Amino acid sequence: MLESDFSQRGVEDTTLGRTREHVRQHNLSTILTTLHKEGSLGRNVLTQRTGLNRSTISSLVAELEALGLVEEVASTAPQGAGRPTLVVSIHDSVVAFAVAIDIDSIVVSLVGLSGRVLKTVRRRTPDAPAARTAIVMARNIINELRSDLDAGTRIVGVGVALPGQVSVSDGVVSEPAFLNWKQAPFAQRLGEEINLPVFVDNDARLGLLAEHDFGAGKPFSNIVYLVGHAVGIGGGVIEGGRPLRGTRGFAGELGHFRMSPPVNMPTAGFSGTLSTSVQRDDLLEALGETTIDDKKLEKALLASSSARVRRVVETQIDRLGIALAGLINIFNPEAVLLAGFLGILQALDPERLSESVKAHVLEQSWAQTQILRTQPGSDLLMIGTSELAFAQLLRDPGSFAFSRGANLKAVESE
Repeated sequence: MLESDFSQRGVEDTTLGRTREHVRQHNLSTILTTLHKEGSLGRNVLTQRTGLNRSTISSLVAELEALGLVEEVASTAPQGAGRPTLVVSIHDSVVAFAVAIDIDSIVVSLVGLSGRVLKTVRRRTPDAPAARTAIVMARNIINELRSDLDAGTRIVGVGVALPGQVSVSDGVVSEPAFLNWKQAPFAQRLGEEINLPVFVDNDARLGLLAEHDFGAGKPFSNIVYLVGHAVGIGGGVIEGGRPLRGTRGFAGELGHFRMSPPVNMPTAGFSGTLSTSVQRDDLLEALGETTIDDKKLEKALLASSSARVRRVVETQIDRLGIALAGLINIFNPEAVLLAGFLGILQALDPERLSESVKAHVLEQSWAQTQILRTQPGSDLLMIGTSELAFAQLLRDPGSFAFSRGANLKAVESE
């Protein structure tokens, strides 16, 4: 499946002593990945970014153009008189599908190789979907989007973001956070339905990697990431620029960080953890709401003058601060990134959160750590999920074989 997290994370120069062909492949990957992550660049900038000489850059760009992956276009930046400056840009005739499974919906985005989300379809589900239902719905949406693609569009594959524990080696979902699935071979089954390669990973980990490569975490090499969902809290850790995965790839379940002993042991399950101590439902209940999105939740909390709402918010912030202090003591990150409703809590009272952390953290571990909110409402999760499909192309653009699966007719959910 996926050899590494996103295509060029922590890539070392292993070309010394290898054949000229290996060097060429490595350099093609370097150029394409640089454009993929940074956007359109002139050849002179590519020379500076990669350390390759101008003639090598010229040759590599020409080869990537011949592969239909990049094109040289006039810069859109303001400029004076004279000939327009040419920049090398990713060609968005190469696309991937990104699928996100949530408790009440399935979202599918069409993402170009440039990293732009070209189109998104969201379908509501009456409740948490069964594995087969999710596969059929995802298949139907993908095939609808495929039927609208321009002639000549090439599809690299499908990335899928799922909650809970996911085995990236075989695409099996073993412990979904809210789905009644057990050892579901999601990648294999969906791949059979749509005749495209499918890659699966944990949604919080994909969010973390996307923030590190494209979002608020881009300046940092050591990150703790926490995202608050309707059904719990997920997270992950970047250490030295690489994701912490653990022995079997299941590291980073920060929502299960224990803050107190479970109640009524041993039947209480995961009570006493961060996920059960800081809950979105508590905020909704205080507001008298049931099902509103994060944008409306933040607006309602900001507008509320209720003493009860304020008490609940303060309790949630204080508990979150205790958990963050523990995680900072353990990982000593440069930045803690908060997404979802946790980002809302931080935005409501950043001073209170900071004081709560300060009261429980080791001073030296905390000294240079920033607590930041990720950009709310962004497409980064879908972009990060598409990276699963783009990874192999970015690693070896000269030899990548595009799937030639035919469009399949959409059918009704089963």
